[in-house]
Amino acid sequence: MFFAIPWWINLLILVPFLLFAYWQKNKLSITTRTLIYTAIFGISFAFVESACVIYLRASTGLLPGYMQSLAEIQKQSIGIYSQEILRENLPTSLFTIEFIREMTTIVMLISLSTVTMKKIKERIAIFLWTFAVWDIFYYIHLYWTVRWPQSLLTKDVLFVVPEPWISQVWFPILVSTLTLLAVFFSRDSKHLSLKKKQNVRNEYANPNHTRENRY
Repeated sequence: MFFAIPWWINLLILVPFLLFAYWQKNKLSITTRTLIYTAIFGISFAFVESACVIYLRASTGLLPGYMQSLAEIQKQSIGIYSQEILRENLPTSLFTIEFIREMTTIVMLISLSTVTMKKIKERIAIFLWTFAVWDIFYYIHLYWTVRWPQSLLTKDVLFVVPEPWISQVWFPILVSTLTLLAVFFSRDSKHLSLKKKQNVRNEYANPNHTRENRY
C-alpha cells in the first residue's frame, strides 16, 4: 500500500505548498525563539504520545517483554507488531478513550498557538509547526523505545477521527518536514530584525521601566 487511505488523506501533501505560496505574499512574524520553545513542547509532547501507544500495546497483550527491560521489549517486538492489529484488538472502552485523547490533542495545540501568537496566520503556522515537530518525534521516540516502526514503509494508523487514516510512515514524516520548512522560510526576517533592534533601543532608553517589568 503506497498511497494513504482514505484517498483524500493523500491531498495533505499539498498543504505545505499551498501555505508556503500564501505566506510568501503574507510573511509570518514569528521569532526564532518562539519556534524553538514550541518545538521543545512538540518534542516533549511526542514522548507523551508515544508512551500512550506503548501503554495501549501492553494493555492489549501486544507488547511482549513489557514486564522486563526496554532492551527485552525491543528484542521480542521486532516483526510481530502493527498499528492495524492494535486497532482491531482495542476494546470499545479504550477506543472511546483514544478517540477523546486525539480530539483533546488538537485542542492542546490550538490552545498553545492561541496563547503564543496574536494574528490568525501566525496561530495557524505555530499550530502546524508544533504538530509537525510532534509528529516526527513521535516516531523517533517509538523507535528509540520499542524499535517501531521498523522502516519508513511500515504502515501506521495516523488518526481514528472521523475514520481510521492509514498510510506508510514516510507519508506523515514527509508532510511534517515540508510543513516545518514552509513555516521556517516564510518568516519576515527583515521585520523581525527591525523589531528586535527597536526592543533593544527601548530597553536602553527606559532602563528603569524595563527593570520593573522583569519583576
